Amino acid sequence: MRPFLYLMIIAAFCACAKEKVTTPELEVTTAGTTFKAGDTVSFVFQGNPDNITFYSGEPGRQYEHRQRTTVDADLQIQFSTLVQFGKIYPNLQLMVSNDFSGITDAEHVKAATWKDVSSKAVFSTGLDNTPSGVVSLKEFADSARHPLIYIAFRYTDTNKPEGQNRWVVRTFTANSVSTDKVVTPMATMATAGWKAVDFKNPAFGWTITPAQLLMPSSKNTDDNEDWVISKGFDPTAVKPDQGIALKNISITLPAYKYVFARPGTYRVVFEASSVRYNGEKRITRELTLTITP
Repeated sequence: MRPFLYLMIIAAFCACAKEKVTTPELEVTTAGTTFKAGDTVSFVFQGNPDNITFYSGEPGRQYEHRQRTTVDADLQIQFSTLVQFGKIYPNLQLMVSNDFSGITDAEHVKAATWKDVSSKAVFSTGLDNTPSGVVSLKEFADSARHPLIYIAFRYTDTNKPEGQNRWVVRTFTANSVSTDKVVTPMATMATAGWKAVDFKNPAFGWTITPAQLLMPSSKNTDDNEDWVISKGFDPTAVKPDQGIALKNISITLPAYKYVFARPGTYRVVFEASSVRYNGEKRITRELTLTITP
């Protein structure tokens, strides 16, 4: 290779290596700061940054929560039940533990601390699909001390002449509900990870299907105790809020239109960025919009 050509290549390479990442330029304006729910808000852009990401300020799309992975949240469950046969009495309990190991055998269930929270729920007294109501397990949601919450149904019955009760848990849902009312589904009956544990009378135990939990009735049989336990839930774990990517370096975007469906005051943030192989620079532009009914 000729020396002159070699020097030219080296000079070009050095120039590229020293290329500075420029600060993106962006200004955002709207026709006003107050709009009605359902109106179309037009955001007009001045400047042409490489990328623009839009955070509307609504739950799940808040700029300040873009790196948040935990929240102060409540674990809320709901279920429905049916009890039949024999003398009906409250022999199904709703149990909760923060220190269960997750190993589903009698020894490990006994070793855990379980709290009976049956008083928080409504159980069937003979009516099918009796709704429990919303059961808040907020007191157990503490990711710093107790990362997981386990839920169990404990069945107990005795050898009585009229026979033992049949219980069916028809439905089950678990949701994480944050303080800003964002609801994150955590489980249904089919995805709650139920495991049965026998304590007494192994001839009769829980039958687990994707559709229900069934404890069969029996007559002339020994005293019985059986548990069915869910997987562990961490209601405080959340996905970081995400913005909407509006543009990249290959397109030009003069404006963006958006509809706010609900009234409220929203901190709207546009993040503009210049990204190169040797670095990146970002800026934000914010507007506060009031959305009225």
